[in-house]
Amino acid sequence: MTEIRFYHLERRGLEKALPGLLEQALAENARVVVQAQSREAIEALDEHLWTYSDESFLPHGLASAQDANAQPVVLADDDSNPNGATWRILIGGARLAAAIGAGATRPPAVLILLFDGADAQELAAAREQWREIEVAGHKPSYWRQDDAGEWRQKR
Repeated sequence: MTEIRFYHLERRGLEKALPGLLEQALAENARVVVQAQSREAIEALDEHLWTYSDESFLPHGLASAQDANAQPVVLADDDSNPNGATWRILIGGARLAAAIGAGATRPPAVLILLFDGADAQELAAAREQWREIEVAGHKPSYWRQDDAGEWRQKR
């Protein structure tokens, strides 16, 4: 069964929090798909991941690229999984249902919904998805950032 995690962004924004989660996944030898709702969001994220740190390199590519299957991290604006990812991170309002629903060919081992607690729409959507996931019989976990910006499981 897929492990479903809700990550509530409060202290650090997506641009600071996501690279750390991706580095954690790669340290665990996981392959990852990051899914957003739009091509524009994916292109902005692609640019950011190339420049987010002078001390680190985060190998990644776009799902539409010819070599997407060879990339450890793929950025997508749909539910594709060209690199056989075992982690899927949803951002910017992307929905959980397609990744674990009846139509999913191979649900990921870890499914993370990152949502901005300062954005009323994202917060409401995350709460709605939490209820849907519980009704479907899943037991999601809830993670918040502590004062240092580290993730702590709260539920």
